[in-house]
Amino acid sequence: MIDRRVLLASFAGLLGITGFRWLRGAPAQAAEKFEIEKTDAEWRAQLTPEQYQILRQQGTELPFTSPLLEEHRKGIFACAGCDLPLFSSETKFESGTGWPSFYQPLENAVGKHQDRMLGLVRTEVHCRRCGGHLGHVFDDGPKPTGLRYCMDGLALQFHPAAASAT
Repeated sequence: MIDRRVLLASFAGLLGITGFRWLRGAPAQAAEKFEIEKTDAEWRAQLTPEQYQILRQQGTELPFTSPLLEEHRKGIFACAGCDLPLFSSETKFESGTGWPSFYQPLENAVGKHQDRMLGLVRTEVHCRRCGGHLGHVFDDGPKPTGLRYCMDGLALQFHPAAASAT
């Protein structure tokens, strides 16, 4: 005979697993087709383990650890997965959050997806060419857009503007 407590605990565990899957949401890659698609093994070979965790598994880096926080030169921030230009340094600002922040992406650079991870409804931002997870966008940014694209520094690479000849 099955003990009721064991049965209830099993049922609660099953609900917990199902609930966690709902809270996490589906990765952007499952819902869309992208220009650049690679196998999991190809992404793992190309990216560092930390980049893979962020770009391909929707992870995040610890706040205040990205060297891009201190990047103040003119240039372009591109996707670390496929090198698509994503943000101009002209739109970067100090948000105080611990992640590189921008108020606007370049035209046709990013896609957005509803993210329910951790039980919060947020807007996930991904590279429109390879689907790599970049971070999230919030509506507490500066003018002119009022948006804060809070990006993981490991999902980006910086290309300084060419020095002009004098």
